[in-house]
Amino acid sequence: MLSSTLFLSCKGPEAPVDPKPDDKPVVEKPSTWPEAGMENASYITNGKIQIGVDLERGGSIFHFSTASEKHNLLNHNDEGRFVQQSYYGDEDGSKWNGNPWRWNPVQGGSWQGKKASITSKSISDSKITVSTCPMHWATGELLTECSMTEVITLEGDCAHIQYSFTNSGKSHKARHQEMPAVFCDYDLGTLVYYKGSKPWTGDVVTHTVPKNLSDGATNQYVTRTEEWSAYVDNSDYGLGVYTPGTTQITYYTFGHGPGGAGNPSCSYFAPIRTLAITKGLELKYDVYLTIGTLEQIRSRFKELHDRL
Repeated sequence: MLSSTLFLSCKGPEAPVDPKPDDKPVVEKPSTWPEAGMENASYITNGKIQIGVDLERGGSIFHFSTASEKHNLLNHNDEGRFVQQSYYGDEDGSKWNGNPWRWNPVQGGSWQGKKASITSKSISDSKITVSTCPMHWATGELLTECSMTEVITLEGDCAHIQYSFTNSGKSHKARHQEMPAVFCDYDLGTLVYYKGSKPWTGDVVTHTVPKNLSDGATNQYVTRTEEWSAYVDNSDYGLGVYTPGTTQITYYTFGHGPGGAGNPSCSYFAPIRTLAITKGLELKYDVYLTIGTLEQIRSRFKELHDRL
């Protein structure tokens, strides 16, 4: 009886039948939406968030939005905006709009509107990799001794950016370095961060309205002990940026509106580290972006902090 039962239970009609390849359900990939005026840019989405890079301006990140709301929270008015790499070296006699400047490789291009050059790119449905020969912000010269690379992936509600920078040219003295520069929509006018002595415990955060460069202000500085900052609107909704290992930021606002991704007015901050750009330097760091309420932003970054 036992052998007969086993034989019957394994008969063809009784066994599971694998579906034919044509019978398998088709999973549709989430589709991207192009920002008006930036239809030729490159975007990826995971159905929750969408990020875009401008391949005409060094592959800089000009767009970050939720997949549903179709509202870019970044600013890309000129080649110095975006979320992008920017570094500083010694004074070299250069001038920015008539003001003395210094060696300054920028991913997007120069203040005159010249574009940085992409040396390689790889873009799939889920990943963007771009390498760039940066441009001197003040002179418009391509700095061929330097290379910038960004690798972008989307992880749930967060975009993960891996930045790297190399310098084969001369060494420069230590200075504040933007890691990275972050330019947001001017309508996100309140900067939020945590600077207390009990990080990652849910302690009270600080809300501040940055001073405005258009009113004669200069950069402000603060040390955050949770290593993230966010620009939010009046309902505490906005864009958060987490930079593990970097506690200090500089920040300001510029202009008096209106807001909008392509308009001159903007809200800015940059996580900064003081380091020298030396010959042979190979610098790498990670950045995470997310959009949501302040509670959501902080919760996601705490989860990342605990995991990392």
